[in-house]
Amino acid sequence: MSEVVLETRDLSRHFEGLAAVDGVSLSCRMSEVHAVIGPNGAGKSTLINLLSGDLRPSAGSVFLQGEDITGLSSQRISRLGVGRSYQRTNVFLPFTVFENCRLAAQSQLDTSMRFFRQALRYRAVSDAAMRVIEQVGLTRQADKPVETLSHGEQRQVEIAITLATAPSLLLLDEPLAGMGAEESVQIVELLRTLAIDHAILLVEHDMDAVFALANTLTVMVNGAVLESGEPQAVRSNRLVQFAYLGEHDFEPNRV
Repeated sequence: MSEVVLETRDLSRHFEGLAAVDGVSLSCRMSEVHAVIGPNGAGKSTLINLLSGDLRPSAGSVFLQGEDITGLSSQRISRLGVGRSYQRTNVFLPFTVFENCRLAAQSQLDTSMRFFRQALRYRAVSDAAMRVIEQVGLTRQADKPVETLSHGEQRQVEIAITLATAPSLLLLDEPLAGMGAEESVQIVELLRTLAIDHAILLVEHDMDAVFALANTLTVMVNGAVLESGEPQAVRSNRLVQFAYLGEHDFEPNRV
């Protein structure tokens, strides 16, 4: 069994009596993809916000490599090795691909808020930025403003930004949203490669991608875990088929 990177225990978040996340316990291991699926309003994005520090839990605990990080700020959690992407592309559109990635890498420095030294003088930061740009396949676009890129390429930039913070855990919230078939295939292959050296928690509506990537599948409904386990076993569960996949057998075309 590979190392457990992330673990939650009875994690909950309430909004004025509504349980957006209700007693969720799960784990995510190194070199594995743990996919979380469920209908709209199931609590998937709220769960990622709790794990990244963008929201504080109402109850329960979050552990990163055995360390309790419950309630820490998003900045602290990022520096501990958690990177995340968002449902909507979250990049500096007028900046180049390189500038976006350099800023992300620079954010991990103890000196990141010292403004009296040129950023380009931090050679290690620039090198880290170029490494992740190459990793996601955007070397030729490194000097282009992000706003000139396609939607799929902008999603690749966001993944590169996430990688530039040197995370051990990637929290990816619908990375394939709005993509065409060809772009989706490229991102799936990229995520498959990234999973070799990272733990990945993936929220995604593209079932083809989910079943192509996931080692573990968790289904959420109304903020709670309905079923969790090996993807094929979860897919065959009749409660899952009824609640999310539909009443008929679900046979996705693999990416």
